[in-house]
Amino acid sequence: MTSVSSAQANREKFSVALTSVCAAVALTGTKLAVGLWTNSLGILSEAAHSGLDLLAAGMTLWAVSVAGKPADSGHTYGHGKVENLSALFETLLLLLTCVWIIWEAAARLFLRQAHVDVNAYSFIVVLFSIAIDYSRSRALKRVADKYQSQALEADALHFSTDIWSSCVVLFGLCGVLAAKKLELPWLERADSVAALGVALIVIWVCCKLGRKSIDDLLDAAPKDLQKKVASAALIQGVREVRHVRVRRSGPAVFADVAIAVGHETTLERAHEIADQAEISVRASLPGADVVVHVEPCVDKDDPLTKARVLAARHGLGAHGLRICDESSRLCLELHLEVDPELSIEAAHSLVSLFETDLRAWAPEIDDVVTHIEPAGEHPQEARADPDGERRLRAALDEFLAAEKQPARPHEIKVRSSGGELTLTLHCFLPPETGVREAHDLTVRLEKHLHAAVKDLGRIVIHVEPMEGARR
Repeated sequence: MTSVSSAQANREKFSVALTSVCAAVALTGTKLAVGLWTNSLGILSEAAHSGLDLLAAGMTLWAVSVAGKPADSGHTYGHGKVENLSALFETLLLLLTCVWIIWEAAARLFLRQAHVDVNAYSFIVVLFSIAIDYSRSRALKRVADKYQSQALEADALHFSTDIWSSCVVLFGLCGVLAAKKLELPWLERADSVAALGVALIVIWVCCKLGRKSIDDLLDAAPKDLQKKVASAALIQGVREVRHVRVRRSGPAVFADVAIAVGHETTLERAHEIADQAEISVRASLPGADVVVHVEPCVDKDDPLTKARVLAARHGLGAHGLRICDESSRLCLELHLEVDPELSIEAAHSLVSLFETDLRAWAPEIDDVVTHIEPAGEHPQEARADPDGERRLRAALDEFLAAEKQPARPHEIKVRSSGGELTLTLHCFLPPETGVREAHDLTVRLEKHLHAAVKDLGRIVIHVEPMEGARR
């Protein structure tokens, strides 16, 4: 959410919370006055309920003001938990009210009888309360859903339950009025029974609201929300979603997701996949703060990949890996690079540990043969060798003179490194020459050059078609 939209959200939440405070003041004062006048426990209990709604609305106003503050060094996840605390405190207040209502109702039902004066004002204040409660609950619920505000949702729930409890009180007043008209004394107890109905409704609201508040304070996340995030993160390029952590802080949602990508994925591509996964998760959870962690995914059917990954975990470099199938037994041969300052005993211990772990991780490998070499070895500088080039050119001319196959070598480069010559050359051949025939020619040439020049080491021959030449 941008700073502009966040400021707009805070203003809208503050405005609807302030309006609710004003409505709660009007309702509490009206119910209290009429309840004391008529001595109706149902209306008095509604006045107490509305009084707590006033306190809850005041707390909500404070909570949305504090929760709207930006994150700081002391509150890196923001101040959204204030809304959860506010909702929990409202729940405790409601429970205390229920205790008083139930106590007073039980006393009137079984210990003493109170006279209830039912008049037109009794019905007017209850109907007025229903109208106000309906208006405020709609407004609060709309803004709460729009900005995922638990404090406003709790306030909306308060006003919503006031509607039902007011209906119960209305039923109780009708019972008392009917008792007088029909001369049925037992109906006079309908007011106290209605009060008990109000208490039961409030207790039900408390349990629902309190559980949700505690869950959010303890960072409990609904399973369907985690599945929703995992499904959104599973985009193209993601092998699997390793884990998902979702927490709420007031209206804000924080999601930490670990995804696995192919081990061959470049760092740049992995970063692009992570960005796309974040966008996808935010699309499913608008306004969420999403962090995506990328991990390599090892192909379970590739022993070479397992060996490379395991070597890296052991702090070893690996190259020259080769799988050999010897009589239905897989043998892995590889070179491992270790710290050159280590003794052969220490290096062997490291490599042995690697071999043990590899056999456990890749049981399909029967044998492991490792060659230990120092890490960070740099090849000796190669330099031109005119004498070696002269000897190699003479041997090359000798070979070409004896061969019937027309070949034209070019870009001949001879270098000397560590007392050994290396030769690279390009060789034109007729375009219709077959691959096997060309390969046999290069093999014969390599053998001839090695026999003629004893200090010749590596040879690289690149063959290519001779342009404009046909047999």
